[in-house]
Amino acid sequence: MPDIVDHRGQPLRRQELTREVAAPRLTGIRQVWNAHSVAAALSPDRLAALLHSAAQGDHHDYLTLAEEMEEREPHYASVLGTRKRAVSGLPVAVEAASDAARDVELADAVRELTRRPAFGEMLDDALDALGKGYSAVEILWNRRGPEWWPQEYVWRDPRFFVFDQTTGRELRLLDEGDLSGVALPPYKFIVHMPRLKSGLPVRRGLARLVAASYMCKAYALTDWMAFAEVFGMPLRLGRYGPNASADDIQTLINAVANIGTDAAAVIPESMRIEFEEAGGGQRGGDQLFLNLAEWLDKQTSKAVLGQTMTADDGSSQSQANVHNDVRGDIQQADARQLADTLNRDLVRPFIDLNYGPQERYPRLELQITEPEDLAGLADLLAKLVPLGLRVEQSVVRDKAGIPDPDDGAEVLGLPAAPAAPPALNQYTATALNRQAPAELVDELEAELAAEWEPQLAPVVDPLHALAERAGSYEEFLQALPSLLQEMDAGELMQRLARATFQARGSGDAERSPDA
Repeated sequence: MPDIVDHRGQPLRRQELTREVAAPRLTGIRQVWNAHSVAAALSPDRLAALLHSAAQGDHHDYLTLAEEMEEREPHYASVLGTRKRAVSGLPVAVEAASDAARDVELADAVRELTRRPAFGEMLDDALDALGKGYSAVEILWNRRGPEWWPQEYVWRDPRFFVFDQTTGRELRLLDEGDLSGVALPPYKFIVHMPRLKSGLPVRRGLARLVAASYMCKAYALTDWMAFAEVFGMPLRLGRYGPNASADDIQTLINAVANIGTDAAAVIPESMRIEFEEAGGGQRGGDQLFLNLAEWLDKQTSKAVLGQTMTADDGSSQSQANVHNDVRGDIQQADARQLADTLNRDLVRPFIDLNYGPQERYPRLELQITEPEDLAGLADLLAKLVPLGLRVEQSVVRDKAGIPDPDDGAEVLGLPAAPAAPPALNQYTATALNRQAPAELVDELEAELAAEWEPQLAPVVDPLHALAERAGSYEEFLQALPSLLQEMDAGELMQRLARATFQARGSGDAERSPDA
């Protein structure tokens, strides 16, 4: 096999393919146990400092905060998980570079690679980059005879890596021997860096965008709980008479203090306990923290999903279908960028190791299919097919998701027309069998044939114009409903009705008296 180099130009070292390169250690700088918490003591000064440090290359605390945000904040975890699953749940398609037998063989091999259960889990791990800015999944290769196959995809803690100090874009593995990190071996890592914004990868993560809202909501919840503790229960007042002794007053104090937990108290008859409504609700304090928390949640939803309707606001089914959990353009961009990463870091290494370097490689794609409006399509076909529009049945079946029927299968068909009353059948048969005089038929035929082109022009010309300006068959079908408003078949229908009436009248006039 010829020498193989990766997309960076680094030569392949096959002895490193089967061993773990970024495995954690019990001691050293790559440990899985991290007792240091950032979110617990987060303040505006602390948040500003760690975001500044991350922008300068020290992103350990920022990554810790990003992980804790997913663990502590239910709304952020929900919307971020929704955005991840909107991509990881898409069907995977593999397109061959050409129709040549060799290219088809390579595409079939990649399809087999994507059908393995570990592939779907790897997609979820790679999409961890949405929150943190980047992710690294190590490939543990297994050689079975002459073939190389990924045995396992292992998510590696992003804190195990560091960016180079020169460009801030090359991801390197932390190592005790080199604090600036060592270069990642070729064909060992799937490194996903989604381009959510222009700039350095470490500054693109959604956690950086949402961190301020997370901190403000944490403060709001803390104050809300303190408010509920003070104003959530009614104020208990103990009243005693002027003749009460010190022991009586102490008895009353104990009763007032304990009634909140025991819901019972024993006091002298001359004393009483009153409950006063808390004043916080009258001042609107009970709604202040609720409104603040909901407003912060909406900002998080807009930052992660691109919309708030399916996550926060009540909406109708039609509105929710439009938003479809994640805004469509965001889902398409996420799917395209992840597919680019997989083609670079998985498809090409797999092909190179098993078939050698190629001039053209199969293309893996995460497909986003738009649901067809079957009711609109059926209505459109019902109107245009009688006018002469020719449509292949296979095209309609594909859009409707209906497979071709097998040979000999029982298929649906048009229902049989109901039988007409006998008298009507006899009259209709007599009328249809009766022919108008030949001279009148010839005149009507000549009149209609002489002007058929101008009569059909208002109907056919818009179709021809649409066919010329449409760039594809799908674009032609999408524009057909609006085209019906441009068609004018009024004159044609009037001429056909007049000719039919004349022919029918001539036939009735020629009927014999005993008909």
